[in-house]
Amino acid sequence: MITIALSYRNRDLSIVKNCLESLEIQTNKQFRVILVNYGSFKSYTEGLNTLVEKFKFVNVINCLTEKQLWCKSRAINIALKKCETPYFFVGDVDMIYHPRFIEFLLHLKEEYDTVYFQVGFLSSIESKKNKDFFNYVIDFKSAKEATGMTLYQTQILKSINGYDEFYNGWGSEDTDVHVRLQNANKEVFYFNTDILMLHQWHAKGYRSKDSKAPFHPNLEAINQKYLEFTKETQKTIANTKFNWGEYNDQDYIQLENIDRSFSITNELPCIKGFVNSTLLELKDLVVFVSVKKHDDYKSFKQKAKKVLGKKTKVYLTMQEINNLLLEVIITNLRTCPYKLMFNKDLQEITLIIKL
Repeated sequence: MITIALSYRNRDLSIVKNCLESLEIQTNKQFRVILVNYGSFKSYTEGLNTLVEKFKFVNVINCLTEKQLWCKSRAINIALKKCETPYFFVGDVDMIYHPRFIEFLLHLKEEYDTVYFQVGFLSSIESKKNKDFFNYVIDFKSAKEATGMTLYQTQILKSINGYDEFYNGWGSEDTDVHVRLQNANKEVFYFNTDILMLHQWHAKGYRSKDSKAPFHPNLEAINQKYLEFTKETQKTIANTKFNWGEYNDQDYIQLENIDRSFSITNELPCIKGFVNSTLLELKDLVVFVSVKKHDDYKSFKQKAKKVLGKKTKVYLTMQEINNLLLEVIITNLRTCPYKLMFNKDLQEITLIIKL
């Protein structure tokens, strides 16, 4: 028996439908699906819940994380903690699966510790067509460096604490797991004999700066450097300072009951003082903070002082504060329920977090 883990946030439901229908017609039924809905808007969540009612092999876990950074690693780990089968496949809701896909997995599991797969990518036009799997025209194929679609032995993946939940945003989390497994002397095999998955084209608006979800413009680059150090240090086990793969609805519901409120400005000492005296010190409290621009920020008075060589106040831009708060959360508070909102029109940041 194999558990297939799928992670989801605000994706076109027709894409999900195509994915699940391809699994429904598998020639071998020895699998189950855990679909982790990691922070979709209410309309998408309602639509997803209605859709999956048609597919009895799917168990949905809805997470109230819509105002958190996307964290594929955590979504996968939530499924991994629920996994009771000896094999665990990390898939993607964007995929259409070969009708004998499960048969292939059951065969390959006997030969290799870990297997990942080449994927065929469909064009935007081809993705909209309703065809038999074998009749789709592939636009291009993934390279060996694309490590996302992977079959694991469940106990081996759990032994290295699953996916590293440092990786927020996009990029590097899949390769990181492969690197750590290889560091632990486990074989990772690349299967490209046949195309067993077709990737449906979709817009990447969720990565856009116009998205209302929390966003850090430098996370992909940070993730890549983090991965380099994982390789250099020969790391095998991740999440050593945090409880990985945990989620509880009640923790997020508690965000509605604020214990302490703070209003601060974008003055550098104020931000640093708040982070170190409050975010990193308080415990067992729900904290709300609002950050707005200081009245003197970019004022004529401050500009004049700077021209005259006089001491001036030091400020951070609102984007810098957004980035700083997200980095503090990722590094120190990643298991804490939170909601972060950056209103660029009003130039205001609000954060609610259960410490």
